[in-house]
Amino acid sequence: MVKIRLSRAGARNRPFYRIVAIDERSPREGRPLEFLGTYDPKAHPGRIQVRADAIAAWVAKGAQLSPTVKSLVRRAKAGAGAA
Repeated sequence: MVKIRLSRAGARNRPFYRIVAIDERSPREGRPLEFLGTYDPKAHPGRIQVRADAIAAWVAKGAQLSPTVKSLVRRAKAGAGAA
């Protein structure tokens, strides 16, 4: 099954995450099927960039969002609506 989850990047004490579509059996840093966005928690406020159309396409194919990615997508949509 395909999951949409976070993959960690960045230096020690400077996290940076990529939102990826990846097989659920793969390790956190494994090769993803597709990059779907980024999340920088150190920026104030946290900078979220998502490709909503690509995420919707993966969900239509049966992919499941992790709880963290689900909340990030919700925050990104709320931020886009306010801007």
